[in-house]
Amino acid sequence: MVASAVCLAGCTGGNSQSDAKTAPDTLAVVEEPADSGFGDPIKENVVKKVPANMIRSGFVVVSEAVPDVILEIRYYSTYNFVGSRIDGYEEPVALMTKEAAKALKAVSDDVKAQGYRLKIYDAYRPARAVAHFCRWAKDADTSMKRAFYPNLDKANLFKQDYIATKSGHSRGSTVDLTLFDMRTGKEVDMGGTFDMLDPSAHPDYKGVTPQQYENRQILRQAMMRHGFKPLYSEWWHFTLRNEPYPNTYFDFPVRFNE
Repeated sequence: MVASAVCLAGCTGGNSQSDAKTAPDTLAVVEEPADSGFGDPIKENVVKKVPANMIRSGFVVVSEAVPDVILEIRYYSTYNFVGSRIDGYEEPVALMTKEAAKALKAVSDDVKAQGYRLKIYDAYRPARAVAHFCRWAKDADTSMKRAFYPNLDKANLFKQDYIATKSGHSRGSTVDLTLFDMRTGKEVDMGGTFDMLDPSAHPDYKGVTPQQYENRQILRQAMMRHGFKPLYSEWWHFTLRNEPYPNTYFDFPVRFNE
């Protein structure tokens, strides 16, 4: 049994040269063994072409499906741990699978009743963006170290699982977000910034204040109530439990229209 994974520009190499020649209206889909672990190299490749519009039809623009969200798409900007716009982010928009967006709308309604709005930093992430992270992790640039990884040796990014050759974001049902307080007009204080590559980003980190910890829990509990599961190492990261493409990694660019 095989599961498909779009891997046009992944760090593992594979068929990247032939994939690059794929016609604009198609995506190369790499079928890989269903039991291969997260981040494992592809053991065997069977490349086929799938019409891009068939794939993109399963996704929606988050701000259209969840009108109350606020967007700050960090990888479209230069304010991120790399320090430059990330490959594949062509417009400052968030995309998600229809199923994930529907669940996120329920979360939005939930937190709005508590006086908050959702603020999204990232959602669907193309495979080429993950490849960009991998290339950056191996170069000598440390310009954003003070802001995003002050306590981490960049050489240990892979070893400590801060960077991986695949990302659940590329499956389309993962979102990075925080809470925006409608009373104060500011982001809620979570005791650390989004994409801080540090143990202090763990949801249950005890070094934050009681209020900051409570704020993290408000977000976490709301997301879990509506079908999302958290990540042990990032307070901002959640994936739809019943995601529609659990073994598929997409690579179409982030923009309003395909």
